Amino acid sequence: MTVYYINSYDIIDMELFSQYPPGVITLLEKYGAAVVASDLEGMAVEGTPRMMNAIIRFPSQEAALQCYQDPAYQPLKAIRLKAVRNCTMVLVKAFTP
Repeated sequence: MTVYYINSYDIIDMELFSQYPPGVITLLEKYGAAVVASDLEGMAVEGTPRMMNAIIRFPSQEAALQCYQDPAYQPLKAIRLKAVRNCTMVLVKAFTP
C-alpha cells in the first residue's frame, strides 16, 4: 500500500541544509519513492506554518521505514537535524475509499 511522508520544518541554516536534498533524492530513488510536493512558500490556510513542507510518496510502509533507517541516510539526517527546527515527519497511508 502506498504511503506518504509529510514533512514540515523551519530551516535555520540554509547553507547547511542545501547539502541535504541532493543526497536524499538519490536515496529516495533506491526505495522507489518520489517527491510529490516540496515548497518553501506554502500558504497557511489554518494553524502556524513552517518554512519547508514536503510530501514524499513511497510504494509501501516497509520501503519508507527502510529508507529512514538506511545507513546512507544517517549522515543526511544529521545534516537536517542541525539545519532545521520544529521538525515534524508523519507517515500516512494512502486513502482508499
